[in-house]
Amino acid sequence: MSNETLDLERLRGWIGRTETCDDLLSPWTASALAATVRNDGGAWPPGQALPPLWHWCYFLATPPQNGLGPDGHSARGGFLPPVPLPRRMWAGSQFEFFGPLRLAQPATRTSHVADVTYKQGRSGALVFVRIQHEIHAGGVLLLREFDDIVYREAPKAGQSAPPPQTPPGRAAWRVEYQPDPALLFRYSALTFNGHRIHYDYPYVTQVEGYENLIVHGPLIATLLLEAAQQHNAGRAVAAYSFRAVRPLTCGHLLRACGQAAADGGGIVLWAEDGQGELLMQASARLV
Repeated sequence: MSNETLDLERLRGWIGRTETCDDLLSPWTASALAATVRNDGGAWPPGQALPPLWHWCYFLATPPQNGLGPDGHSARGGFLPPVPLPRRMWAGSQFEFFGPLRLAQPATRTSHVADVTYKQGRSGALVFVRIQHEIHAGGVLLLREFDDIVYREAPKAGQSAPPPQTPPGRAAWRVEYQPDPALLFRYSALTFNGHRIHYDYPYVTQVEGYENLIVHGPLIATLLLEAAQQHNAGRAVAAYSFRAVRPLTCGHLLRACGQAAADGGGIVLWAEDGQGELLMQASARLV
């Protein structure tokens, strides 16, 4: 598919489109996510600080059931541009944390489409949509986030997978997870994510051609940061970024790994599978 066929100029007309969402940060939602990613079944009280990346369970869009596309996402052409490519994945994100969001605190997220770009990859056309979010509470900016969403063509018959990448170093810490369908279902429910690749086995195997359910990129990014905080107690996350390298399918081992950066100013993080192949690369700055 060519740049012209995609009508890139029309898609770039979405740049600057803005939406705002208010939320009262429910303590129950934080308790449910803690049960899901920390095996913590306790109740979280109002006023408690929300851990980094847990805001993904708030400020959720609620498209009507008849407003969903065939993949379970919202039909294209609303806030996000109507990119005419069948596969949609979360490519990566960057964050700055200026202060904690607190449970039962009213907050507002303002989002806008920052950029739409076209690239030609080894598998065909790629369109990247970059979204900027800012979250304020009490008139104070607490979080700035950039998300990169990639749309791509379906793989062609006989097309080989890209060669595996090697993790960036020797892990100083490693936490192992075994994602299963219940974990994926609970995370999809908490983020109101209808994308069928995470829970619909016939769809993901017969339509999208994967071997099993796909583990959410944001879930991997969250588990990666959870592991880093376990091994850096008493230090707050000031910045975080991650880049997805390849998908992980349900039933395969996930290792969340990390080490201090060479310059001493941060930490290097990565996720790998049971064979040691790189799934996600990340970095964080702690204070």
